[in-house]
Amino acid sequence: DLTVYSVKRLMGMRFEEVGDEVATKAYKIVKGDKGMACVEIDGETYSPVEVSAMILRDIRARVEEVLGEEVTDVVITVPAYFNDSQRQATQDAGRIAGLNTLRIINEPTAAALAYGLDKGEERNIAVFDLGGGTFDISILHLGDGVFEVKATGGDTHLGGDDFDQAIIDWMIEEFAEQTGVDLGEDRAAGGRLKEASEKAKIELSSSLETNIQLPFIATKDGEPLHLELALSRARFERMVQPLIDRTLESCLSALEDSGFTPLQIDEVILVGGATRVPAVQRAVEELFAKMPNKSVHPDEVVAMGAAIQGGALDGEVAEVLLLDVTPLSIGLETLGGV
Repeated sequence: DLTVYSVKRLMGMRFEEVGDEVATKAYKIVKGDKGMACVEIDGETYSPVEVSAMILRDIRARVEEVLGEEVTDVVITVPAYFNDSQRQATQDAGRIAGLNTLRIINEPTAAALAYGLDKGEERNIAVFDLGGGTFDISILHLGDGVFEVKATGGDTHLGGDDFDQAIIDWMIEEFAEQTGVDLGEDRAAGGRLKEASEKAKIELSSSLETNIQLPFIATKDGEPLHLELALSRARFERMVQPLIDRTLESCLSALEDSGFTPLQIDEVILVGGATRVPAVQRAVEELFAKMPNKSVHPDEVVAMGAAIQGGALDGEVAEVLLLDVTPLSIGLETLGGV
């Protein structure tokens, strides 16, 4: 409960909007200024913007150390499905970190930029971006140095964290069945369960079974209890299938918005750590009827795209034209409040 993670999910969110999110966090989420969702650590309240600013400051310090010069301008990427208040909060975080945010660009668009800059021919691309906390799908048309986003969709509350949570819920259930002890009530065990679940998820991407061992996880009648469970990849895939189905629903609605059929997509790029899960790759391959492209590094491609955009704004990279869309409806108020 002293560790903040996935704070991106709380960016620009009001406390009322967070809802079920609170249940899956070990740390405490409280109501802050203007009813915004904030995190409470050790009795201190921090807004998600402040936490993001700390992260940006740290990144800035590392970059300055490597480059040996001061960094003031920045391009920040956000999930395509971020709304205006979430984008505004991201910009505020940059300002608090002492950075001048030149541009906020969508993560899938950044990934396409990194992937497509050296590819001359026209093509339609789907960027399937499943990160730790958020999911995005964008359909783009590339040609003549123009990157045109045809449609975008996603879910800002769907990601690798939810895959971890599925394993945590399963561990709690199995342990309760074996010992009668509910680890869900034990805050101290929470961090260890989270760590073990992520490790198990990663292992199941390369092996068919993993053993989860957590010695001294709890006590009962003064006796120490140990958690020892075997989890097969097939069992894990059944647990996360509903989450994978949700990503496919977003893909179908983005395809519909773009006017393309799955077969008209020339290339599917996988972005984000959670796309390493074999079941996710299989589902994407079945939907688009082609092998997804794994030539780009799923963890780095978004940052590379942001760097290219920064270079273009700075005149160091040949001008690329980025035409993006907003996935949210926009209203315009006319005279008389209509």
